[in-house]
Amino acid sequence: MLSRKVENIPPFYVMEILERAQELEREGRDIIHLEIGEPDFPTAPHICEAATSAMCTGNTKYTHSQGLLELRQAIVENYKNKFDVNITPEQVMITSGTSPAMLLLFMALIDPGDEVIMSNPHYACYPNFVTTAGGVPDFIYTNEGNGFMLQPDEIAAHINPKTKAILINSPSNPTGQVLPEATFRELAKVAGKVPIISDEIYQGLVYKGEDHTILEYTENAFVLNGFSKLYAMTGWRLGYLITPKKHIRTLQKMQQNFFISTNTFVQYAGIAALRGPQDNVKKMVSTYDKRRRYLLKRIIEAGMEVKSEPKGAYYILADARKFGEDSLELSQRILEDTGVAVTPGIDFGDGAEGYLRFSYANSLENIKEGMERLEAYLKK
Repeated sequence: MLSRKVENIPPFYVMEILERAQELEREGRDIIHLEIGEPDFPTAPHICEAATSAMCTGNTKYTHSQGLLELRQAIVENYKNKFDVNITPEQVMITSGTSPAMLLLFMALIDPGDEVIMSNPHYACYPNFVTTAGGVPDFIYTNEGNGFMLQPDEIAAHINPKTKAILINSPSNPTGQVLPEATFRELAKVAGKVPIISDEIYQGLVYKGEDHTILEYTENAFVLNGFSKLYAMTGWRLGYLITPKKHIRTLQKMQQNFFISTNTFVQYAGIAALRGPQDNVKKMVSTYDKRRRYLLKRIIEAGMEVKSEPKGAYYILADARKFGEDSLELSQRILEDTGVAVTPGIDFGDGAEGYLRFSYANSLENIKEGMERLEAYLKK
């Protein structure tokens, strides 16, 4: 008998859609993937070369549990150059993707019954990390009119003696929204002594407005970030956690016990990503923006609604309730009948039920074909 806390973890529906789509592909079906949040670009050659060089020169042993000092210094430089934020390498811990960083962080923060404030809709896995650590997600149902963004006054009303953290995500999955500077500033004020956990994994993928980090506005914050999205390195599994100095020793001890250290040659690839040429990143961002504008237009023409223009990441969350209240059933039906894979809104909480998430991490040609199929199907 397995523990109830893991037995009760819901499926990650986007993966279920992806796995069914892959089954159909093996049967010979032509599938258009608009479901998965994974860049369709290859990792830049200079990043791959750095990893290969590290392996070939024997850099395949354990590193310091917090990661290579040179990589941590590169992250410090990046936050200084982008945001004029002063952190130290001692505040940075390198992890095998941001998911292990999240797991360590929630295990460190949460005692049984502690609450973590988060939006609904939210990234699918957030509540599962919190509940597995013994905590309770404290959902704030957000408003589509302002892009489902958490509002400081709503957070202030939810803070109570059990509140252990406030979780934010900008640019956001699943909405593609970007928190404005004024909201960051107000969030830092209302949080007070409650730490803010800021998931910044889509940092850099901003098409309108400015990119920000919570560290510009408060030191009482934990930042989750990594290389998967901006550098097209999803399979490399390289992330990091920035933490207040007083907490790093505890997190380091957890890393030592549970993960030892992150793959060494992958860390060298991370150094190359941050310190090497950024031409590939600029091209990706420009291409994503073209896809974003095209897909948003086609979604609306197909009869769905998007009340607030998404400005970052590579997602659009569209209201499809006129075609079916059950988003899982609708997405499954669309996949089987049209060969177009989209993510059901229920994956992101009941606040997104009846919605579909579209990813534009696919070629414009494929997006066009997918939307032709989908629009014809929905108009029937």
